[in-house]
Amino acid sequence: MIQTDLNIILPEIILAIYAMLALVGAVYSGKDRLASLMVWATGALMLFLALWIGLGSSETRVAFHGMFIDDAFSRFAKVAILISAAAVLVMSQEYMARRGILRFEYPLLVALAAVGMMMMVSAGDLMALYMGLELQSLSLYVVAALRRDSVKSTEAGLKYFVLGALSSGLLLYGASLVYGYSGTTLFTGIIQTATEGEVSIGLLFGLVFLISGLAFKVSAVPFHMWTPDVYEGAPTPITAFFATAPKVAALGLFARLLHGAFGDAVGDWQQVVALLSLLSMFLGSVAAIGQRDIKRLMAYSSITHMGFALMGLAAGTALGVQAMLIYAAIYVTMNVGTFAFILSMERDGQPVTEIRALNQYARREPGRALAMLILLFSLAGVPPMLGFFGKFYVLRAAFESGLVWLAVLGVVASVIGSFYYLRLVYFMYFGEEGQELEANGSPVLWAFLMGSAAVMLLGIINMFGVDGAAAAAAATLVN
Repeated sequence: MIQTDLNIILPEIILAIYAMLALVGAVYSGKDRLASLMVWATGALMLFLALWIGLGSSETRVAFHGMFIDDAFSRFAKVAILISAAAVLVMSQEYMARRGILRFEYPLLVALAAVGMMMMVSAGDLMALYMGLELQSLSLYVVAALRRDSVKSTEAGLKYFVLGALSSGLLLYGASLVYGYSGTTLFTGIIQTATEGEVSIGLLFGLVFLISGLAFKVSAVPFHMWTPDVYEGAPTPITAFFATAPKVAALGLFARLLHGAFGDAVGDWQQVVALLSLLSMFLGSVAAIGQRDIKRLMAYSSITHMGFALMGLAAGTALGVQAMLIYAAIYVTMNVGTFAFILSMERDGQPVTEIRALNQYARREPGRALAMLILLFSLAGVPPMLGFFGKFYVLRAAFESGLVWLAVLGVVASVIGSFYYLRLVYFMYFGEEGQELEANGSPVLWAFLMGSAAVMLLGIINMFGVDGAAAAAAATLVN
C-alpha cells in the first residue's frame, strides 16, 4: 500500500529530493558560482516532470487514505504550474546574473514552492491542503526579499510575510471550525455533512474563513492589499513568478476545496465567491488607471484577472471549472510574454519600470512593440485575441448558471480595464519624445515574448487541446 502511495506522488518526491540534494551540494561546493547551472537544471527537470505528468496515467488515483488525489484536474494544474515556473526561471537567469542577485538558493526555493503548489492542487484533506500551502508560502516569503541590499525588496518580503501569516491564521481557524462541525478533515467526509440546505452555522463560518484565507493567495479583493507593494518591491523576475504559477495553484486549490468538500452546498458559497469576483474585477480595473509603474499596473491587472477566473468558479458547474482552468492557462501564457518584455526594459544597464519610458518605443523596436501590442490586446480581451476567448468562457459559464448580473458587470469591468492596456499601446506608438530605452538583445527574452504573442494569435485557430484537457479536468472534479 505504501509503495503504491509513493508511486502516485513520485513527481513531487523527485522534485523535493532534487531540491534538497542540490542545496547540500551547492553549499559544500561552488555556492553562487553554480547558480546559473542550477537554474537551467531546475527548469529542465520541471519541464521533464510536466511532460511525464501530462502524458502519464489518465485514471484517478488516491494516496494516503484520500489525503492526496491524482486526477485529471490536478494533472492539468500541475502541468501549468511546472511549465510556467520553468519559463520564469529560464527568463530570469541572465537578468539576475547581470545584476549580481542570482543566488543558488533561488532555483531551489522555486522548486520547493512548486512542490507545495503540486501538493495544493492534489489535496484531499484539510491537513494536506495546509502543508502544501505553507510550503509554497514559506518559499515565496524568502524569494520576495531575495535582494537583500534593497530596502524595497526587504519591505516586500516583510509585508508578504506578515499578511501571509494573517491569512494562514484565518485559514487554520476555518479548518478547525470545519473539523469541529463535520468530525473529519477529509474532503470526502466533509461533503457528506455539507449538503444543500443542511449546512450548520458553524460549518458555514468555517467555510467563510477558509475562503478568506484562499482569497489572499489569489489576490482577491478585499484581501489584495499586499499585491501592489510586493509586485513593485520584489525583483522583476520574482514578480513574474508571483504572477504565474502561484495563481494557478491557488485557483486549483480554491476549486478543489469548494467542489471536493462543499460541492453539494453550492448555494452556500456561490454568492460569496461571486462577490469576491465582482469586487476584484472593478477595483483592479479602476485602481490600475492611475498607476505610473508598470509592475504596480501588472499587480492591479492580476487582481482584475483573478476576478474573472473566480467568475468561472462562482458558476458552481463543470463548465465553470473548465472556464476557470482555460482562463488560468491563457492568463499565465500572457503574463510570461508580458514580463519577458518588462525584463527587457532598461537604460544605462539599469532596469526601468516607468510606463512613460515606453514613449516612441515602436519606432526603435517595431518587432517587440508589435508583440507587446498583441499581448496587451489579449490581456484587455480584445477580439480576436486568445484573451477574448478566455473571458468569453467565464462569462458564458456565469450566464448559464444564472449569474446574469455578474456576467453583465464583468463586461463593464472589462471595458474599464481596457483603458490602461491601450494607454501602454498609445505610449509605445504615439508617445512624446524622451529618453530612449536601450535595446536588450537577450535571445531568451525575445523568444518568450514572441512565442507568447504567437500563441495569442495561433490559439484563435487551435487552442492546442487546452479546452479539451480542461473539460476532462473539470469533469473529474465536478460530478
